[in-house]
Amino acid sequence: MLTPQDINSVDDAKRIVSERNLSHVKIGLFDIDGVMRGKYLRKEKFFAALDKGLAFCDVVLGWDSSDQLYEGVGVEYTGWHTGYPDAPVRVLPGSCRDIPFEPGMLLFLCEFAGDAAALCPRNVLARTLERAADMGYTTHAAFEYEFFLFNETPHSVRQKNYQNLQPITPGFFGYSMLRNSVHAELYQELLDMSEAMGFPIEGLHTETGPGVIEAALVVDKAGNAADKAALFKTFTKVWAQRRDLMATFMAKWSNDYPGQSGHIHVSLRHKDDGRSAFFDPDQPLTMSDTQRHFIGGQQRYMPELLAMVASTVNAYTRLVPGFWAPTDATWGCENRTTALRLIPGSDSSQRVEYRVGPADANPYLALSAALASGLAGIAEGLEPEPMVEGNAYDQTHPGHLALPQSLSDATAIFKHSRTARSLFGDAFVDHFAASRQWEASEHRKHVSDWELQRYFEII
Repeated sequence: MLTPQDINSVDDAKRIVSERNLSHVKIGLFDIDGVMRGKYLRKEKFFAALDKGLAFCDVVLGWDSSDQLYEGVGVEYTGWHTGYPDAPVRVLPGSCRDIPFEPGMLLFLCEFAGDAAALCPRNVLARTLERAADMGYTTHAAFEYEFFLFNETPHSVRQKNYQNLQPITPGFFGYSMLRNSVHAELYQELLDMSEAMGFPIEGLHTETGPGVIEAALVVDKAGNAADKAALFKTFTKVWAQRRDLMATFMAKWSNDYPGQSGHIHVSLRHKDDGRSAFFDPDQPLTMSDTQRHFIGGQQRYMPELLAMVASTVNAYTRLVPGFWAPTDATWGCENRTTALRLIPGSDSSQRVEYRVGPADANPYLALSAALASGLAGIAEGLEPEPMVEGNAYDQTHPGHLALPQSLSDATAIFKHSRTARSLFGDAFVDHFAASRQWEASEHRKHVSDWELQRYFEII
């Protein structure tokens, strides 16, 4: 009997479905915001899709995370003017996974094909990985996420208007053995699900704040790592809601607590012999010339590509001094106040941590930005600015390292970036920039609680 780990081809996929005598399977793909969209397919339809492909309405690339259509922002690929036709999609047999809470059911990932591939986040990353391969590198990555867990349901949070929510645990209990032992069954369920679904967790612990947890996923080849990160976020939320809990990956849900990060650890290895491209025992900090240029590129282009990483209005509430998130494109060695953290080690562990990312980022796009900027640094031989030592928040940095302070500003910089267009193509830059303009304009239409409290009576 085949297992999901054995599936590498169309024939394998058909065989495992037949062996399990399944009438239907589940398929899914990820949209611009990293939201998983999918459906059940009857066995015969799925087999035909494996052979010939299938189609999703291209509105999946033309609406926001609340299913509102991008209108009035210049989206050309899809819209009322095109009639919202179907876009071609291909099934990825090697992505086969069990779904533990649907016994016997199988999940397969998909990605857009044809013209839609230019906009598809998974394909954006695939093209970046091809660039790395052309330069002689294999790429590896690992994501780590912070998320808050609440004793709430989708109904209760709406009834409360998202106010006065009850975290699963009170107080500040970072790395708490007390908390993870009291709730051991929940932790074990999450660990077991992650193993069963093929996105194993390397480390799981409480963070500082009520109900906040951090999960570090196991390192893998970069494409697989992004799939695992996207699935982890989706099915952690599913797991929680099935237990009348809610998990949020918002960048910052409360003014009272630090934001939630989505850090990415990145490394390169030589294709020809498998050696680390970042490790050089004869250099200071064991940092090779290649890694130095990689960091130089990440640093140089971080402000221009920030919209791909901090892609929501809320993400910019996290990027403030003193809250464990960077405000400038700085780098340091084992320094968690900088945007880029060099982690020296060995051939197997030398890497850089891309710390600017929030938990709400689309994993495919955030990793694309982190990798593509570094690869550009290697290609251009870029040198990083002097390394920051000590508290980066207390120091003054060159003006060109300042990160945009809002989604609107970041989007404008991204849209006009020649580097972004060179790395990701005009079609993606134009479409993604329009989608972020829409996101920012939707925010401007609404009156916040802060505005009411500040202005309602006194002005």
